[in-house]
Amino acid sequence: MLPVTLAGCASVGEGVSTAFADPAKYELWDCKQLEPERKNLANRAAELEGLMAKAQTGTAGPVVAELAYRNDYIAVRGQAKFAEEAWRKNNCHETPPAAPATPPAKPAPPRGHVSRQS
Repeated sequence: MLPVTLAGCASVGEGVSTAFADPAKYELWDCKQLEPERKNLANRAAELEGLMAKAQTGTAGPVVAELAYRNDYIAVRGQAKFAEEAWRKNNCHETPPAAPATPPAKPAPPRGHVSRQS
């Protein structure tokens, strides 16, 4: 009976993923604040998915995955949804990766100076 109950919670949890997230959290954030937050939330969601998948391989895996990680996963997904909404609302765009810095040019020797090599 417990696995059936947990399976029901999992399917309900996917539909109400914003229940554990604050819808107003990102309203006043600008693009510079939202960009790293979105990446952090995506990384955390991926980490939790990995932990849940790993827990599934154990003897009581599905129960452990649900009890230990599902609520955090639902909360992160809800936060990510609200962060994405704020990102679109603010018309934000990804910052292009920084170009690799070119090494400074070697200064020319002063005029009249003869370089001697031994």
